[in-house]
Amino acid sequence: MPLAALRRGRQTTNKTQKSTNLWTLVESAAFREAESGAMGKSKQIRSNHREVELLEALGHLGGSARNAHLAEFLEVSEETVRRTSKSLAKAELVWRVRGGVYLRSAEADDAGFARSGKRTDGKDRVASAVAEMIADGSCLFLDGGATTAFVAQSLIKRSKLTVVTNSLNVAQILTGRNDNRVFLAGGELSQARWGTSGPETLAFLQQFSLDFSVISADAVDEHSGFLIGDTGQAAIAGLALKNARRGIVVADRKKFGQAAPFVVCAPELVGVVVTDQIPSPEFQASFAAWGVELVSVGKKDAK
Repeated sequence: MPLAALRRGRQTTNKTQKSTNLWTLVESAAFREAESGAMGKSKQIRSNHREVELLEALGHLGGSARNAHLAEFLEVSEETVRRTSKSLAKAELVWRVRGGVYLRSAEADDAGFARSGKRTDGKDRVASAVAEMIADGSCLFLDGGATTAFVAQSLIKRSKLTVVTNSLNVAQILTGRNDNRVFLAGGELSQARWGTSGPETLAFLQQFSLDFSVISADAVDEHSGFLIGDTGQAAIAGLALKNARRGIVVADRKKFGQAAPFVVCAPELVGVVVTDQIPSPEFQASFAAWGVELVSVGKKDAK
């Protein structure tokens, strides 16, 4: 497909958009590749929505992420992530490391992160609702879940936050902004979440008096409450919720009714659940019994 036609297909009427956007970056890389092959065999110019989505996801996640985390974030397979990142690495837009990807271009990292696709629309709305609950100057804990990365992005306009986290992605997003102070917990680094865990992490969290703790649940059960798939992360989430004046759990609609092995805490320790769709009456009854406020930022389930 000619490069001119490719550009025409991606024209926008928003003249205030940053001059260098993700499509431009992918197109430029494709043009360089085409030029480099001009003396030899002609090379196909590559630019597709999957590449742009992966770049935007990396921007949301602070510039780097594990393949498993990106797969969860984009709701695709890890093989799709590996294939797409390999294509972007050839275009010199990312670096690939074992099990993960780094943004290579500062321009890509600074480009707009809001996505119009359905995959992140719910998470964006959840994150915006949580950010509205958190005032300037608050002390809060953010874990390493995918939805929590959206919360961190929504908090970039807040100022003088004291952010405690065990997530490298969250730390990257909020460090150096608006007089924030960011404290990154030590411990063993998890390949799956790019977050720390272990006794050192738990001891570190004990030092802080938290106004809020924001936890991303892997699953929500109407009987057991809030669940996480990793025992170390579950222990951290439970301690953070226990030590916070207000515990916030974020979970999109797909997490309700799912299973995970580890209970985060007694559900009564959670102050509010923020989700993108009103859950079933059974879940609503459980939340009411536990004294958990339900905040839905989406439409009622049609089922």
